[in-house]
Amino acid sequence: MPRETIRTFTERLTEAEAAAAMRSDQPEAGAATRSDRPEAAAAMSSEPPERVEATGSDQPEGAVEEATHSEPPGRSALDEAATVFVGVRRQLFGIAYRMLGSAVEAEDVVQEAWLRWQSTDRTVVLDPPAYLATVTTRLAINVAQSARVRRETYVGPWLPEPVDTSADPQLGAERGEAVELAVLLVLEKLTPTERAAYVLREAFDYPYEQIAAILETGQANARQLVSRARRRLAAERREPVDAGEHRRLLEAFLAAARTGDLAALEELLAEDVVSYSDGGGVRGASRIPVLGSARVAKYLAAFAPRFWPGAEVEWAEANGRPAVLVSHEGRAVALLAVDASVRGIERIMWVMNPAKLDGYVRSRSGSREAPQVP
Repeated sequence: MPRETIRTFTERLTEAEAAAAMRSDQPEAGAATRSDRPEAAAAMSSEPPERVEATGSDQPEGAVEEATHSEPPGRSALDEAATVFVGVRRQLFGIAYRMLGSAVEAEDVVQEAWLRWQSTDRTVVLDPPAYLATVTTRLAINVAQSARVRRETYVGPWLPEPVDTSADPQLGAERGEAVELAVLLVLEKLTPTERAAYVLREAFDYPYEQIAAILETGQANARQLVSRARRRLAAERREPVDAGEHRRLLEAFLAAARTGDLAALEELLAEDVVSYSDGGGVRGASRIPVLGSARVAKYLAAFAPRFWPGAEVEWAEANGRPAVLVSHEGRAVALLAVDASVRGIERIMWVMNPAKLDGYVRSRSGSREAPQVP
């Protein structure tokens, strides 16, 4: 039987099978991932990639008795393989997205993990969830390495691709950690292995023994990786306010921004606030971050007369926090999100890249699979 995509195959599963599979428990072990667009396919070829950084081969050793492949199995075996995969797909996507900051690239990683799961001799796999999480993590780390190079040539500031978390606030994880846009932005400054270790520990609560096995390193080094990531995050981001205060600040900011009220804006902004506009070179967004409360307030006031008249504003949820979706003539033109502490608004994030916006809008309507719970 020829290999087929998980989407095509699972469409032929019965509703009962799919529902049962999606109730399966969180795997005990797994790993994290990261990626980026144009070169993602090259980094995720059908053959296992060479050893990279601390991750080595993406074929896990601890979860199988030996690394073997077999001919494509018969229908019943593939049915079982798909059921297992669908049962952990949420977690695999959650790992990959946190590693990559891109729903599109995370879905590419999950798709490649499915293709490898089809071609693996599954009779020797002792722990399928652990095996799949390890494969996903190592694939994502490989993709993340090329992504770092590509983002150096990205036009203007790069922001993570937002996802709708209203249906699954924790995005397939044990805890809703490492999913906020501001956190993902800071995580971009980590190495792929540091990011993987942090995501696995903080979001999925994996023990250090499992993290070490996934990253092919010692437990002491796994602890150091997580510790370095925590220190970096603490240094780069102040303690955020709770959800209620976050919403209040965003509402006040939206009102002041729409009217260009300089005094109100400066009162809401932290002194060293940064405004990021991600247009991807396609839309007329600022190509450099704007820094400081006075400069950001003046920038927003000058921006208001050209942007807000005729705009339709809709409250939304993105990455576990309230956000504002702005449209003109029925077409989304920006997703506005902020990061706030007791000092005020620390970061303003304008996602204006049409590719990222369109994906987010589709995810809200339920027509896009990547960020949705299968």
